[in-house]
Amino acid sequence: MTTDEAPAAPPATLPTARDAAAGATANAPPMETRALSAWFGSHQVLADVDLRFPENTVTALIGPSGCGKSTYIRTLNRMHELVRDARIEGEVLLRGRGIYARGADAVAVRRAIGMVFQKPNPFPTRSIADNILAGPRFLRMKLRRGDRDALVERTLRGAGLWDEVRNRLDAPAGALSGGQQQRLCIARALGVEPDILLMDEPCSALDPQSTLRIEELIAELKTRLTIVIVTHNMQQAARISDHTGFFTIESEGEPGRLIETGPTRQIFNTPAHPATEAYVSGRFG
Repeated sequence: MTTDEAPAAPPATLPTARDAAAGATANAPPMETRALSAWFGSHQVLADVDLRFPENTVTALIGPSGCGKSTYIRTLNRMHELVRDARIEGEVLLRGRGIYARGADAVAVRRAIGMVFQKPNPFPTRSIADNILAGPRFLRMKLRRGDRDALVERTLRGAGLWDEVRNRLDAPAGALSGGQQQRLCIARALGVEPDILLMDEPCSALDPQSTLRIEELIAELKTRLTIVIVTHNMQQAARISDHTGFFTIESEGEPGRLIETGPTRQIFNTPAHPATEAYVSGRFG
């Protein structure tokens, strides 16, 4: 959402993020995709992506511009389907359950799988506290005043922002710095207690100091969340991720493909595929 108004609430109370994955397959990873392909109209942008995201880890998705990384991450919480003429084939599984399966609740899915975008997008004219409470209000979560105050403090602490804003919770979010706004957006995503957090180049619009704070925050958050991040910054991917997936387009006009995936140290130090080696060494892309 890019405006300062939250959408109207859905008609019924939704389950918690953990409830959204209730009945999950035993020992299933938090999230995985199987033979996932994506199109915009007749143009195929992704082909046959198989990828698993281990519990309480950071997975970095890297690759040249136009290889489908952002499209891929948006399929993971059904944002891809919001684009006209967009479609997918294959499966996206949340703890073993298909998020595109018949009867799956898209709003509940997006509660379980939070999203932080490239450019900070708080509701600028609304207060810092109201930004945090926007999600719970949209989902009609029943919170008493004390619960609301505790949620605001807990999520702002979780985003490393509480000490900076605790005395101005009623101030408009648009008055915060860019780095603070991005951490507020992370806090807002945490407000509905997601199981997984997706981050699409969350530091690309930030200065180095703000970037460092976000990276420190990611390291803290992975103790309780599974995180997937798209980044063009190879040093960032090497610093913060446990696993890395490399996407590329093998020839002009072809869809993007996942070429190689593995532990980050392996991908950067001893990649198996020549295209991966060329990209991480700076000789391609």
